[in-house]
Amino acid sequence: MSTTKGSKHDPRIAVIGGGTGLSTMLRGLKKLSRNITAIVTVADDGGGSGMLRADLGMPPPGDVRNCIQALANTEPIMEKLLAYRFTEGSLKGQSFGNLFLAALNGMSDTFDEAVRRMSDVLAITGRVLPVTNENVYLAAEFSDGTEAVGESHIADFKKGTDKRIKRVRLIPERPKALPEAVKAIEAADMIVLGPGSLYTSIMPNLVTDGIAEAVANSDAFRIYVLNVMTQDGETEGYTASDHIEALFSNSGEHLFDWCLANSLEIPAQLQERYREEGAEPVEVDDDAVYKLGVGVLRAPVASWSSGYVRHDPDRLSRELLRLYNEKSHTRIYLQEG
Repeated sequence: MSTTKGSKHDPRIAVIGGGTGLSTMLRGLKKLSRNITAIVTVADDGGGSGMLRADLGMPPPGDVRNCIQALANTEPIMEKLLAYRFTEGSLKGQSFGNLFLAALNGMSDTFDEAVRRMSDVLAITGRVLPVTNENVYLAAEFSDGTEAVGESHIADFKKGTDKRIKRVRLIPERPKALPEAVKAIEAADMIVLGPGSLYTSIMPNLVTDGIAEAVANSDAFRIYVLNVMTQDGETEGYTASDHIEALFSNSGEHLFDWCLANSLEIPAQLQERYREEGAEPVEVDDDAVYKLGVGVLRAPVASWSSGYVRHDPDRLSRELLRLYNEKSHTRIYLQEG
């Protein structure tokens, strides 16, 4: 892949993460750019992905499949088919999209080849890349010295306690990142981390061998999309600076210059419902963020029309492109004291 940069109006965009947050953003970005590369975590070990991983010895397909679906240019019936989940029998809970990718994996030499084949079949906008082809599991070390192994176990292990996640790692540690993923970051004009679960969607990508280093060494416009709400079992009580400090300390790198935070007030009734579930709006502590060498940008990017607080894909994507055009040559420098 060439490292020639894209144009000002059609930048090369590398997005890094996983989960529903990343796929939601991709649905908006594909309307604005064709130069998108999604670099996706493969550490999931729960649900339908975990079943296929255990049965077939393949990387978990779920997060990758969600991103392919988000970027696909297909008829509505195909969209519904890929999202269809079986309701009974031995396949209960499994999605057709996961099985489709599993079949292609069986026909391919590597998982990234299977992902590329599925992407070609669905004529997606841009590219989706697994962060690594290695069979990895996520482990979290907590502030009290305990450890949980397996992405699906981390939140339950932490819930009901006041301990924080101190560090995450992959097993095996520091697996080699997919070379195409590193090249995509090196060629990018804009690098977006998140939105998504801090420790289980974003961070697994950054503790591979090659990704954090490529992001840190890039002269691209680098921005982190802050979650709107804290997440029970991962980030209870976390401020914006807590999120950013965790990303920097776990990766060992200064990864971005800007943090995009939602500016809309979440309705009180909705906040109360989330509070009962152990979540609340993330407090944006500007001064502490600035001391980490990161500038705070606010925009109305949240939506709750579905009854759940999410990023609005169209608003978020338009804001990211606007900020790229305005801020791409601006840097924030680490503050002393």
